Amino acid sequence: MKLNLTTTPTSSSYEIVVEKGALAKAGELIGIGGKSLILTDSGVPAQYSRTVADILGNSLIYTIPQGEENKNVSNWTAILSFLVEHGFTRTDRIIAVGGGVIGDLAGFVASTFMRGISFYNIPTTLLSQVDSSIGGKTAIDFCGVKNIVGAFYQPKMVIIDPLVLNTLSDRELHSGLVEAVKMAATFDEDLFTLIENSTCLSEDLERIITRSLELKRMVVEQDTTEKGLRKVLNFGHTVGHAIEAAAEGKYLHGEAVGMGMLYFCSDIVRGRIKNVLEKYALPVECEISREHLAEYIAHDKKASGSDITIIAVNQIGSFEMKSVNVKQVLGYEE
Repeated sequence: MKLNLTTTPTSSSYEIVVEKGALAKAGELIGIGGKSLILTDSGVPAQYSRTVADILGNSLIYTIPQGEENKNVSNWTAILSFLVEHGFTRTDRIIAVGGGVIGDLAGFVASTFMRGISFYNIPTTLLSQVDSSIGGKTAIDFCGVKNIVGAFYQPKMVIIDPLVLNTLSDRELHSGLVEAVKMAATFDEDLFTLIENSTCLSEDLERIITRSLELKRMVVEQDTTEKGLRKVLNFGHTVGHAIEAAAEGKYLHGEAVGMGMLYFCSDIVRGRIKNVLEKYALPVECEISREHLAEYIAHDKKASGSDITIIAVNQIGSFEMKSVNVKQVLGYEE
Protein backbone atom coordinates (compact mmCIF):
# COMPACT_ATOMS: atom_id res chain seq x y z
CA MET A 1 0.00 0.00 0.00
CA LYS A 2 1.15 3.53 -0.76
CA LEU A 3 -0.25 6.67 0.85
CA ASN A 4 0.55 10.24 -0.09
CA LEU A 5 0.63 12.77 2.72
CA THR A 6 0.41 16.50 1.97
CA THR A 7 1.51 18.66 4.88
CA THR A 8 0.27 22.02 3.59
CA PRO A 9 -1.80 23.09 0.60
CA THR A 10 1.33 24.51 -1.08
CA SER A 11 3.83 21.78 -0.22
CA SER A 12 4.70 18.67 -2.18
CA SER A 13 3.43 15.42 -0.71
CA TYR A 14 5.58 12.54 0.44
CA GLU A 15 4.97 8.85 0.07
CA ILE A 16 4.30 6.36 2.85
CA VAL A 17 5.05 2.85 1.63
CA VAL A 18 3.63 -0.11 3.59
CA GLU A 19 4.78 -3.36 2.05
CA LYS A 20 6.23 -6.65 3.23
CA GLY A 21 9.80 -6.78 1.94
CA ALA A 22 10.01 -3.00 1.42
CA LEU A 23 13.38 -2.83 3.23
CA ALA A 24 15.00 -4.77 0.41
CA LYS A 25 13.63 -2.23 -2.07
CA ALA A 26 15.30 0.77 -0.42
CA GLY A 27 17.40 1.53 -3.49
CA GLU A 28 14.38 1.53 -5.78
CA LEU A 29 12.33 3.63 -3.38
CA ILE A 30 14.96 6.14 -2.25
CA GLY A 31 17.11 6.27 -5.36
CA ILE A 32 20.84 5.86 -5.81
CA GLY A 33 23.17 8.86 -5.68
CA GLY A 34 24.74 11.11 -3.08
CA LYS A 35 25.95 10.07 0.36
CA SER A 36 23.73 8.57 3.01
CA LEU A 37 24.13 8.67 6.78
CA ILE A 38 22.15 5.80 8.25
CA LEU A 39 21.34 6.48 11.89
CA THR A 40 20.41 3.53 14.08
CA ASP A 41 20.85 2.31 17.65
CA SER A 42 22.29 -0.72 19.38
CA GLY A 43 18.87 -2.24 19.99
CA VAL A 44 17.99 -2.44 16.30
CA PRO A 45 19.14 -5.62 14.51
CA ALA A 46 22.27 -4.57 12.64
CA GLN A 47 21.21 -6.36 9.46
CA TYR A 48 18.53 -3.73 8.81
CA SER A 49 20.95 -0.80 8.52
CA ARG A 50 23.50 -2.95 6.69
CA THR A 51 20.86 -3.98 4.15
CA VAL A 52 20.04 -0.34 3.40
CA ALA A 53 23.74 0.65 3.29
CA ASP A 54 24.63 -2.18 0.91
CA ILE A 55 21.74 -1.42 -1.42
CA LEU A 56 22.36 2.33 -1.59
CA GLY A 57 26.16 2.29 -1.55
CA ASN A 58 28.24 5.31 -0.50
CA SER A 59 26.71 5.04 2.97
CA LEU A 60 27.97 5.45 6.51
CA ILE A 61 26.25 3.85 9.51
CA TYR A 62 26.18 5.79 12.80
CA THR A 63 25.02 3.79 15.82
CA ILE A 64 24.06 5.29 19.17
CA PRO A 65 23.27 3.33 22.36
CA GLN A 66 19.68 2.20 22.75
CA GLY A 67 17.34 4.18 24.97
CA GLU A 68 15.33 7.40 25.28
CA GLU A 69 18.10 8.96 27.38
CA ASN A 70 20.33 8.97 24.28
CA LYS A 71 18.01 11.34 22.40
CA ASN A 72 20.00 14.24 23.76
CA VAL A 73 22.04 17.32 22.93
CA SER A 74 25.35 15.45 23.11
CA ASN A 75 24.36 12.93 20.45
CA TRP A 76 22.78 15.63 18.31
CA THR A 77 26.01 17.66 18.23
CA ALA A 78 28.15 14.53 17.81
CA ILE A 79 26.19 13.53 14.71
CA LEU A 80 26.41 17.06 13.30
CA SER A 81 30.19 16.92 13.81
CA PHE A 82 30.29 13.54 12.04
CA LEU A 83 28.42 15.00 9.06
CA VAL A 84 30.86 17.91 8.82
CA GLU A 85 33.90 15.64 9.16
CA HIS A 86 32.70 13.41 6.34
CA GLY A 87 31.82 16.21 3.96
CA PHE A 88 28.05 15.86 3.81
CA THR A 89 26.23 18.54 1.82
CA ARG A 90 22.64 19.55 1.00
CA THR A 91 22.59 16.98 -1.80
CA ASP A 92 23.06 14.11 0.66
CA ARG A 93 20.59 12.44 3.02
CA ILE A 94 19.96 11.12 6.49
CA ILE A 95 18.08 7.84 6.88
CA ALA A 96 16.58 6.73 10.20
CA VAL A 97 16.52 2.96 10.71
CA GLY A 98 14.99 2.28 14.10
CA GLY A 99 12.19 3.23 16.44
CA GLY A 100 10.83 6.55 17.60
CA VAL A 101 14.03 7.66 19.35
CA ILE A 102 16.03 7.28 16.15
CA GLY A 103 13.32 8.86 13.99
CA ASP A 104 13.07 11.88 16.29
CA LEU A 105 16.84 12.36 16.53
CA ALA A 106 17.59 11.75 12.84
CA GLY A 107 14.82 14.11 11.78
CA PHE A 108 16.06 16.84 14.11
CA VAL A 109 19.62 16.44 12.84
CA ALA A 110 18.35 16.65 9.25
CA SER A 111 16.30 19.76 10.04
CA THR A 112 19.28 21.62 11.52
CA PHE A 113 22.22 20.53 9.35
CA MET A 114 22.83 23.14 6.64
CA ARG A 115 19.32 24.46 7.39
CA GLY A 116 17.81 21.18 6.25
CA ILE A 117 18.84 18.15 4.20
CA SER A 118 16.82 15.20 2.93
CA PHE A 119 15.44 12.85 5.56
CA TYR A 120 14.05 9.33 5.04
CA ASN A 121 12.40 7.32 7.79
CA ILE A 122 12.45 3.51 7.98
CA PRO A 123 10.70 2.67 11.28
CA THR A 124 11.44 -0.76 12.74
CA THR A 125 9.03 -0.86 15.71
CA LEU A 126 5.24 -1.05 15.66
CA LEU A 127 5.03 2.10 17.77
CA SER A 128 7.02 4.15 15.28
CA GLN A 129 5.32 2.58 12.27
CA VAL A 130 1.81 3.55 13.35
CA ASP A 131 2.63 6.89 14.94
CA SER A 132 5.91 8.80 15.08
CA SER A 133 7.16 7.90 11.58
CA ILE A 134 4.81 10.35 9.86
CA GLY A 135 3.80 13.92 10.59
CA GLY A 136 7.21 15.56 10.78
CA LYS A 137 7.58 15.97 14.55
CA THR A 138 11.29 15.76 15.41
CA ALA A 139 12.89 16.42 18.77
CA ILE A 140 15.44 15.74 21.46
CA ASP A 141 14.98 15.66 25.23
CA PHE A 142 16.48 18.49 27.28
CA CYS A 143 16.81 19.24 31.01
CA GLY A 144 14.91 16.06 31.80
CA VAL A 145 11.90 17.08 29.69
CA LYS A 146 10.87 14.81 26.82
CA ASN A 147 10.80 16.32 23.30
CA ILE A 148 11.05 19.91 24.52
CA VAL A 149 13.58 20.95 21.83
CA GLY A 150 12.59 20.15 18.27
CA ALA A 151 11.17 21.15 14.92
CA PHE A 152 8.46 20.21 12.45
CA TYR A 153 10.41 18.71 9.55
CA GLN A 154 8.81 16.37 7.05
CA PRO A 155 10.55 13.27 5.65
CA LYS A 156 10.98 12.73 1.93
CA MET A 157 9.54 9.23 2.31
CA VAL A 158 8.51 6.74 4.99
CA ILE A 159 9.21 3.07 4.27
CA ILE A 160 7.32 0.57 6.44
CA ASP A 161 8.16 -3.12 6.22
CA PRO A 162 5.93 -5.18 8.54
CA LEU A 163 8.42 -8.07 8.33
CA VAL A 164 10.93 -6.23 10.54
CA LEU A 165 8.45 -6.55 13.43
CA ASN A 166 9.28 -10.28 13.59
CA THR A 167 12.38 -9.48 15.66
CA LEU A 168 10.45 -7.55 18.34
CA SER A 169 9.66 -9.06 21.72
CA ASP A 170 5.98 -9.43 22.63
CA ARG A 171 6.40 -6.63 25.15
CA GLU A 172 7.77 -4.21 22.54
CA LEU A 173 5.12 -5.22 19.99
CA HIS A 174 2.23 -4.81 22.42
CA SER A 175 3.61 -1.51 23.70
CA GLY A 176 3.59 -0.22 20.14
CA LEU A 177 0.03 -1.40 19.67
CA VAL A 178 -1.07 1.24 22.21
CA GLU A 179 -0.59 4.01 19.63
CA ALA A 180 -3.02 2.20 17.33
CA VAL A 181 -5.44 1.86 20.26
CA LYS A 182 -5.13 5.62 20.77
CA MET A 183 -6.02 6.34 17.13
CA ALA A 184 -8.93 3.91 17.29
CA ALA A 185 -10.28 5.26 20.59
CA THR A 186 -10.39 8.82 19.27
CA PHE A 187 -11.42 8.28 15.63
CA ASP A 188 -12.49 4.76 14.63
CA GLU A 189 -14.55 2.33 16.68
CA ASP A 190 -14.21 -0.34 13.95
CA LEU A 191 -10.42 -0.30 14.34
CA PHE A 192 -10.80 -0.45 18.12
CA THR A 193 -13.09 -3.46 17.79
CA LEU A 194 -10.57 -5.17 15.47
CA ILE A 195 -7.82 -4.77 18.09
CA GLU A 196 -10.21 -5.66 20.90
CA ASN A 197 -11.37 -8.91 19.28
CA SER A 198 -8.23 -9.98 17.39
CA THR A 199 -7.42 -13.65 17.84
CA CYS A 200 -4.15 -13.49 15.88
CA LEU A 201 -2.41 -10.13 16.10
CA SER A 202 0.28 -11.05 13.56
CA GLU A 203 -2.38 -11.69 10.91
CA ASP A 204 -4.16 -8.41 11.67
CA LEU A 205 -1.09 -6.17 11.97
CA GLU A 206 -0.95 -4.98 8.37
CA ARG A 207 -4.60 -3.85 8.53
CA ILE A 208 -4.00 -2.18 11.90
CA ILE A 209 -0.90 -0.35 10.64
CA THR A 210 -2.56 0.77 7.42
CA ARG A 211 -5.74 2.06 9.07
CA SER A 212 -3.79 3.82 11.84
CA LEU A 213 -1.69 5.60 9.20
CA GLU A 214 -4.78 6.58 7.21
CA LEU A 215 -6.22 8.18 10.36
CA LYS A 216 -3.01 9.97 11.27
CA ARG A 217 -2.60 11.20 7.69
CA MET A 218 -6.09 12.72 7.88
CA VAL A 219 -5.18 14.53 11.10
CA VAL A 220 -1.75 15.75 9.97
CA GLU A 221 -3.00 17.06 6.63
CA GLN A 222 -5.53 19.23 8.45
CA ASP A 223 -3.13 20.43 11.14
CA THR A 224 0.57 20.20 10.32
CA THR A 225 1.96 22.08 13.31
CA GLU A 226 -0.37 21.00 16.13
CA LYS A 227 -2.46 24.14 16.39
CA GLY A 228 -5.79 22.34 16.60
CA LEU A 229 -6.96 18.86 15.56
CA ARG A 230 -3.50 17.32 15.82
CA LYS A 231 -3.61 17.80 19.59
CA VAL A 232 -5.97 14.80 19.60
CA LEU A 233 -2.91 12.63 18.95
CA ASN A 234 -1.81 13.49 22.50
CA PHE A 235 -4.58 11.36 24.02
CA GLY A 236 -2.89 9.50 26.89
CA HIS A 237 0.40 11.37 26.46
CA THR A 238 -0.05 14.12 29.04
CA VAL A 239 0.06 11.69 31.94
CA GLY A 240 1.89 9.04 29.90
CA HIS A 241 4.97 11.21 29.39
CA ALA A 242 4.95 12.03 33.11
CA ILE A 243 4.79 8.33 34.03
CA GLU A 244 7.55 7.52 31.57
CA ALA A 245 9.85 10.22 32.96
CA ALA A 246 9.09 9.66 36.64
CA ALA A 247 9.54 5.89 36.36
CA GLU A 248 13.03 6.40 34.90
CA GLY A 249 12.91 3.59 32.36
CA LYS A 250 10.65 1.09 34.09
CA TYR A 251 7.92 1.49 31.47
CA LEU A 252 8.11 1.54 27.69
CA HIS A 253 6.53 4.54 25.97
CA GLY A 254 3.41 2.66 24.90
CA GLU A 255 2.95 1.15 28.34
CA ALA A 256 3.04 4.63 29.90
CA VAL A 257 0.65 6.09 27.30
CA GLY A 258 -1.74 3.19 27.81
CA MET A 259 -1.98 4.00 31.51
CA GLY A 260 -2.22 7.71 30.66
CA MET A 261 -5.34 7.12 28.55
CA LEU A 262 -7.20 5.73 31.54
CA TYR A 263 -7.18 9.12 33.28
CA PHE A 264 -9.25 10.91 30.63
CA CYS A 265 -12.24 8.83 29.62
CA SER A 266 -15.71 7.77 30.74
CA ASP A 267 -16.20 4.67 32.87
CA ILE A 268 -17.41 2.65 29.87
CA VAL A 269 -14.45 3.65 27.71
CA ARG A 270 -12.04 3.12 30.60
CA GLY A 271 -13.33 -0.41 30.97
CA ARG A 272 -12.86 -1.23 27.28
CA ILE A 273 -9.38 0.28 27.11
CA LYS A 274 -8.35 -1.47 30.32
CA ASN A 275 -9.56 -4.80 28.92
CA VAL A 276 -7.49 -4.28 25.76
CA LEU A 277 -4.39 -3.38 27.78
CA GLU A 278 -4.80 -6.46 29.95
CA LYS A 279 -5.41 -8.66 26.90
CA TYR A 280 -1.97 -7.71 25.60
CA ALA A 281 -0.27 -7.97 29.02
CA LEU A 282 0.14 -4.19 29.35
CA PRO A 283 0.12 -2.43 32.74
CA VAL A 284 -3.05 -0.62 33.84
CA GLU A 285 -1.73 1.18 36.93
CA CYS A 286 1.54 2.51 38.27
CA GLU A 287 2.94 3.06 41.74
CA ILE A 288 3.90 6.73 41.15
CA SER A 289 1.94 9.24 43.24
CA ARG A 290 -0.25 11.83 41.53
CA GLU A 291 1.72 14.58 43.28
CA HIS A 292 4.98 13.34 41.75
CA LEU A 293 3.40 13.06 38.29
CA ALA A 294 2.04 16.60 38.61
CA GLU A 295 5.60 17.94 38.87
CA TYR A 296 6.39 16.54 35.41
CA ILE A 297 3.07 17.60 33.90
CA ALA A 298 3.74 21.21 34.93
CA HIS A 299 6.71 21.21 32.54
CA ASP A 300 4.85 19.55 29.69
CA LYS A 301 5.37 21.32 26.36
CA LYS A 302 1.59 21.15 25.82
CA ALA A 303 1.03 23.42 28.80
CA SER A 304 0.10 27.04 28.16
CA GLY A 305 0.62 29.14 31.25
CA SER A 306 -1.19 27.42 34.10
CA ASP A 307 -3.49 25.45 31.78
CA ILE A 308 -2.97 22.35 29.67
CA THR A 309 -5.06 20.91 26.85
CA ILE A 310 -6.24 17.37 27.47
CA ILE A 311 -8.11 14.97 25.22
CA ALA A 312 -11.05 13.17 26.80
CA VAL A 313 -12.81 10.16 25.27
CA ASN A 314 -16.32 9.53 26.50
CA GLN A 315 -17.33 7.28 23.60
CA ILE A 316 -15.02 5.12 21.49
CA GLY A 317 -14.42 6.75 18.11
CA SER A 318 -14.89 10.32 19.35
CA PHE A 319 -13.12 12.84 21.56
CA GLU A 320 -13.45 16.12 23.40
CA MET A 321 -10.71 18.72 23.79
CA LYS A 322 -10.58 20.46 27.17
CA SER A 323 -8.40 23.09 28.80
CA VAL A 324 -7.64 22.14 32.40
CA ASN A 325 -5.54 23.77 35.09
CA VAL A 326 -2.24 21.92 35.44
CA LYS A 327 -2.81 21.47 39.18
CA GLN A 328 -6.17 19.81 38.51
CA VAL A 329 -5.23 17.60 35.58
CA LEU A 330 -4.70 14.44 37.62
CA GLY A 331 -8.01 14.97 39.37
CA TYR A 332 -9.89 15.19 36.08
CA GLU A 333 -13.37 13.82 36.12
CA GLU A 334 -15.76 13.58 33.21
